[in-house]
Amino acid sequence: MVAAIIERDGKFLMVEEEADGMVVLNQPAGHLDEGETLLDAVLRETLEETAWHIEPLALLGVYRWPHPTKPITYLRFAFIARALREEPDRKLDSEIVRTVWMMPEEIRAARLRHRSPQVQRCVDDYLTGRRFPLEILQEYAPLTPGVR
Repeated sequence: MVAAIIERDGKFLMVEEEADGMVVLNQPAGHLDEGETLLDAVLRETLEETAWHIEPLALLGVYRWPHPTKPITYLRFAFIARALREEPDRKLDSEIVRTVWMMPEEIRAARLRHRSPQVQRCVDDYLTGRRFPLEILQEYAPLTPGVR
């Protein structure tokens, strides 16, 4: 899973989305499609969920979260990104209720509505200045059977 941490003028780009029958707060985030790189996925997911084109700048961190009521563990690659331009007429993914720019204290105040604890942790880590270069990621093409 990938997520985009996008800050502009002290506010973070967030989405309100439907999940498990509730409207929850999250960063733009989602799963990788087959054959997609992590960076391709964060670009696509952010555009689909927010209508914003972004530029990934750094890796914020890798976050592991076992869901408390489902037999699934999420592994989130959170990327710090810069907002480039919005497509205001673009249709968003069906589960997205709306996008909103929020101050850190507004995000913290809405903690009970966060999709997971990863939401607040990513904001907190961003605010401490945590950054890893994108070069830390190594992507390899699938091997052709019989070729090494």
